[in-house]
Amino acid sequence: MKRWQEILLGLGWALFLLVPILYVCAWAIESVYEVPLAPESFRFERPWAALLILAAPLVWIARVMLRDAAPRLQVSRAKDLAAVARPKARQWIAPMTVGARVVAVMLMAVGLMGPQSIHAREDTEVRGIDIVLCLDLSLSMQASDIYPNRFQAMQAVVDEFIRRRPNDRIAAVVFGVDAYTLLPLTTDKEALRGVIAELELGNIDGQGTAIGNGLGVSLNRLRQSRAASRVIILLTDGDSNSGNVAPEQAAEFAANMDVQVYTVLMGQSDEAMVQQGVDQVGRPIWDRGEFPINPALMRRISESTGGESFVVGDRESLERSFHTILDRLEQSEIEDQGRVYGDLYPAFVWPGLALVVLELLVASLYLRRWP
Repeated sequence: MKRWQEILLGLGWALFLLVPILYVCAWAIESVYEVPLAPESFRFERPWAALLILAAPLVWIARVMLRDAAPRLQVSRAKDLAAVARPKARQWIAPMTVGARVVAVMLMAVGLMGPQSIHAREDTEVRGIDIVLCLDLSLSMQASDIYPNRFQAMQAVVDEFIRRRPNDRIAAVVFGVDAYTLLPLTTDKEALRGVIAELELGNIDGQGTAIGNGLGVSLNRLRQSRAASRVIILLTDGDSNSGNVAPEQAAEFAANMDVQVYTVLMGQSDEAMVQQGVDQVGRPIWDRGEFPINPALMRRISESTGGESFVVGDRESLERSFHTILDRLEQSEIEDQGRVYGDLYPAFVWPGLALVVLELLVASLYLRRWP
């Protein structure tokens, strides 16, 4: 069989296999995934992967190159021999392996494009609220009265809190001498957990505790919120001694905005042990530090806004305070008219794998050449 005949026959096999395969894919999408075959019902998550479909013609090019590279036995009067010999069944079936390979490559490329079904959600009620975590990053947070220290205990408990609020929008604000937005209101919990896990004391100036500024920045994060319930969770370990906004004034603003403030004061006394470094053999060196606290201020802030105040002295009480806050938080119903996407790639990948298996079976059993 001539080269051009073999190439055309391989193309014919590809078209012959493609028609029933596409029918199987359409049946799977409609029957298995229950998605109507309409353009508005689909999208591709990675449309740039369509460039991989260009790999299909390379299969034919590779076939031609490998065919020429294969060892051959040259005989005289080959034309007369070809005229006498009749094509056998395996000569017609051999190009089928190339056709199957081409169709499999195309199906795999479509699967890598990430076909997805689009399901519209109309007037779906999602229960959640808008929360701002207002976190103290003053240097006193290195005190070790809460294991392993106040700062690391705060990170662990806040991470667990975020993980248990899947439907809420949560923002993070940090404060020391001044206050800054760490992340605005978001539903991307992994991003929020990531930035909080990467926090370190010293990221901002921690020589003071600007509680009023922290509450003020937190209220700015909630100013554009339309949620029925809006909450600030203030976590600090000291008295307000910095900033240009008084905590009482910020609490008054919160009450006027109908924002509840829950306060968590870490530390039960004005003294706590702080690690000052390590000795020559690597053992920690501890010293007692003075960290004034003001539980009365925390109570006034929470009571004036309809929240609740907690004073914790160890890791267990810190965890209990956040569990209590979880139970206290209301859930408001939010209208969500977004979309839900369902993956459809198995409808293309499985037929592609089936063609690869078929090609291997035909090539290794029926078309195998024996010495």
